[in-house]
Amino acid sequence: MDRFEEMLTFVRVVKAGSLSAAAERQGIAKSAVSRRLAELETRLGVQLLTRTTRRLNLTESGRQYYAHCQTILAELEEAELAVTHGDVALRGTLRIAAPLSFGISHLSPVLNSFMEQHAALKLELDLNDRTLNFMEEDIDLAIRIGHLEDSTLVARKLASTRMVLCASPAYLARYGEPRHPRDLEQHTHLAYSYIKSHYWHFVGENNESKRGRRD
Repeated sequence: MDRFEEMLTFVRVVKAGSLSAAAERQGIAKSAVSRRLAELETRLGVQLLTRTTRRLNLTESGRQYYAHCQTILAELEEAELAVTHGDVALRGTLRIAAPLSFGISHLSPVLNSFMEQHAALKLELDLNDRTLNFMEEDIDLAIRIGHLEDSTLVARKLASTRMVLCASPAYLARYGEPRHPRDLEQHTHLAYSYIKSHYWHFVGENNESKRGRRD
């Protein structure tokens, strides 16, 4: 079996979520898809997918191989378009995920002009703060605020952001104003639940770093 066909079949199975759906999209029998996957796993000497009656799940090796396959296939498509069509319009569907507030404030103003430049491209925008599984939900690009944990995903810093500690005048009048980060332990607070860090960091006038626990 051609290595490219094995790779393409594997990617289509992951995106489709099942052997049957991938076979239907490729116009081949389900048994052929299953055989290609088996031959691929045998050649690589690793298990890429775990199969249950309801769904397919990527193994750790499968996640790594899937990420590399997507890069290879995207570069191949780009190379072919460059030599066959030159300045060709973007086509297909681009799925972008971003936090709700960020998307409204920063993405919305530029999306119209972007789509005007790429009229043949379909854009799907998911504005949500929840934790995403990019591969399972077929997300092409995600904008997130925070640090990327150990992952096969590739991250690029777009900008810096900072958190602001604040309180209403009524709260300070009732409970008093904290004078030191450790005073926060005695106060009631609201914190953004999607940020996993358990500490606030403060920097004084002499660049002295102090830390206050937030939960």
